[in-house]
Amino acid sequence: MTHLIDQVAQLVEAKFTGLEGSHDWFHIKRVWQTALYLQSQEGGNADEISLAALLHDYSDHKYNGGDFDAGSREVLNLLNKLNCPFEIADRVAKIVQVVSYKGALVSDEATSIEGKIVRDADRLDAIGAIGIARAFSYGGSKARPLYDPSIAPLLHDSKEEYAAAKSHTINHFYEKLLLLKDRMETATARTLAEERHAFMLQFLAQFELECGMQKQ
Repeated sequence: MTHLIDQVAQLVEAKFTGLEGSHDWFHIKRVWQTALYLQSQEGGNADEISLAALLHDYSDHKYNGGDFDAGSREVLNLLNKLNCPFEIADRVAKIVQVVSYKGALVSDEATSIEGKIVRDADRLDAIGAIGIARAFSYGGSKARPLYDPSIAPLLHDSKEEYAAAKSHTINHFYEKLLLLKDRMETATARTLAEERHAFMLQFLAQFELECGMQKQ
């Protein structure tokens, strides 16, 4: 299995190196490393966690035209081509299917401990200092404003509504990032999320201060 993981890592690195910074190889590598740390504390199959972490963005709906199901299909096809046992490939594809956040009012799909770990690892990379940097990197890549006081945040109740949203980046904190702490599923991730969440609140307070949204 180590050889398969190495193959997948090389393919993913080649595919994602040089892409926009919020979803590049370094993001995937961080999620992989964080997922393995969570596994060391929480258990689960490390090989399946590694494969799912490496492939969780293989065909992300934000970049493939909004298809939430393409990722799991392409991951299953890839692993089959690499002669991965079907049972493992199927479990990994099912994890990839449930990783993405689909809206503030959309419940997370039930999944295995391996799925919870990969989803938590991906969400940890969406908050804190790295999460702030990634949010503005993605917003910039889509030519979105940093902030527009005329547009209030929305709590989306379907994945289609969430995927179609084109709000400013500050709204993204209220529509997703600040909600992730309470959606962590493993005890280790919940602990790690606390400091990162607090840092985002500090950032937003300073941002609002500098924009004149609150009195000095």
